[in-house]
Amino acid sequence: MASIKKVVFPVAGLGTRMLPATKVLPKEMLPVVDKPIIQYALEEAAAAGCEQFIFVTGRGKTIMEDHFDRAFELFSTLEKKRKESELRELTEGLPAAGEVIYTRQQEPRGLGHAVWCARHVVGDEPFGVMLVDDLIHSRTPCMQQLADAHARTGGNVLAIMEVPEEQTRRYGVVDPGSREDGLVEVRRLVEKPDPADAPSRLAVIGRYVLLPEIFRHLSAHQIGAGGEIQLTDAMERMIGSRPFHGLSFEGRRFDCGDKLGYLEAIIALALERPELGDGLRSILATYQR
Repeated sequence: MASIKKVVFPVAGLGTRMLPATKVLPKEMLPVVDKPIIQYALEEAAAAGCEQFIFVTGRGKTIMEDHFDRAFELFSTLEKKRKESELRELTEGLPAAGEVIYTRQQEPRGLGHAVWCARHVVGDEPFGVMLVDDLIHSRTPCMQQLADAHARTGGNVLAIMEVPEEQTRRYGVVDPGSREDGLVEVRRLVEKPDPADAPSRLAVIGRYVLLPEIFRHLSAHQIGAGGEIQLTDAMERMIGSRPFHGLSFEGRRFDCGDKLGYLEAIIALALERPELGDGLRSILATYQR
């Protein structure tokens, strides 16, 4: 199994699309059924063989550090009450000491700047980037699919999917070249184009495997769309020097940074739970017009 050992989670954003819920609570800690969104992302990375989880955080995000720490009082209480299944669920997915690393972005300067903040931790090796808002439910972890594609091509790989034409202004969009076995050659990347200017409807979704050369381009701190340092712009400058592909991944993506997408994720994942699915279907049936 091909693997990427380090993955970066840019989690310093303010979560303004989910206000007022995210006024105090980081959007990454919003629960989907019974786990926060960030935990789904970390579990996906771990299942893909990642061994170091690098969180690029900001002010007010320390609750995430606590979530992935050992809660001695809670664990002790569960042990005394012999709630073994609850204790097992809390401890099985807990990262080991030293596997989770936190660094601060300090100021909101865009996704490219957030990834650049992890440069010293990543070092000189290919690495993953996961945008936590995108919860991807799949048979094979999406990050594993990208890592396997990277092992085949030796280059940068982005998760891509087709979006409605009117939504291209919300994404980085691929100008596609040749296609083979789910891989699409990336000839150009355009950040948030108007539908009339979009080179395709293939949008970049929040999973990346990137070569370490990206940090050299990000170090220029070039300002792009929205007055921010865009990761898309740095990736665009890498095209042509090394293999660069998009991967049409297997799985279903939920945009948990959007209220409707977040609600859909809760319903879809709850329906798959044996202890919840039938009851939820009965409840939903009462709301059908």
